[in-house]
Amino acid sequence: MTAGSFIWYELMTSDIDAATAFYGEVVGWKITPGMVTDAGVDYRMIGRDDGGHAGGALALSAEMLANGARPGWLGYICVPDVDEKVDQIVAEGGAVHMPAITMDGVGRMAMVADPQGVPFYVMTPQPPADAPDAVSDVFTVDRPQTVRWNELVATDDLAAVDFYTRHFGWTQDGAMPMGELGDYRFIQCDSLAIGAIMKKADFMPRAGWTFYIGVPDIDAAVAAVKSGGGQLLGEPMEIPGGEFSAHAIDPQGAFFGLVGPRFA
Repeated sequence: MTAGSFIWYELMTSDIDAATAFYGEVVGWKITPGMVTDAGVDYRMIGRDDGGHAGGALALSAEMLANGARPGWLGYICVPDVDEKVDQIVAEGGAVHMPAITMDGVGRMAMVADPQGVPFYVMTPQPPADAPDAVSDVFTVDRPQTVRWNELVATDDLAAVDFYTRHFGWTQDGAMPMGELGDYRFIQCDSLAIGAIMKKADFMPRAGWTFYIGVPDIDAAVAAVKSGGGQLLGEPMEIPGGEFSAHAIDPQGAFFGLVGPRFA
């Protein structure tokens, strides 16, 4: 597994059954029962049509919601040593939201926040015993039902570039000028373009990571967002390469992106 790569994505939701129906219509995923932990946490796997997984879905309990948890998407970044990385992040002004834990057959992980308060997970995965060379395929650059782009909106974009490139071995090469919005700075992991970092504008709802989910038809996906009770934030916009992207909020309040071709 390449250090610094996004190896898992997680939907935290207040209504996991409703989310199952919504993303099934919008993306085509099948969210199926996974496990219930000793603490009673309902965690389900997000299945793709090709038999792989796109990530997991966590049902937020009443206690989690009372303690401030809110629906949203989080990414997991692969690191060689979770505890060492957590210590480094905290030393730079980051925070720990969930102390490091080890799950048999899964790996060791912790939820942290960068110095600007943006949450994410760091994880050292444990490959399956029968597939020791297995690698994650939840992120691709071109396949539907996977995350295809990781975008960070940061209060201080230059500080964010410095933080993530140093801690995860990313590079920052190339940028797209956006006028008053500044530069859209492309980031790479092991020479693969994985996303971009940009400065938060006043009209943007929040700083944080947005994960763009691949769909086979952007207009069909957007229509499903609307009919499924989600909120579309503006119409689809053409992006370099000829495809289209859109921003949306699911019915429970989780923010996400979509990317795919247009046929109409």
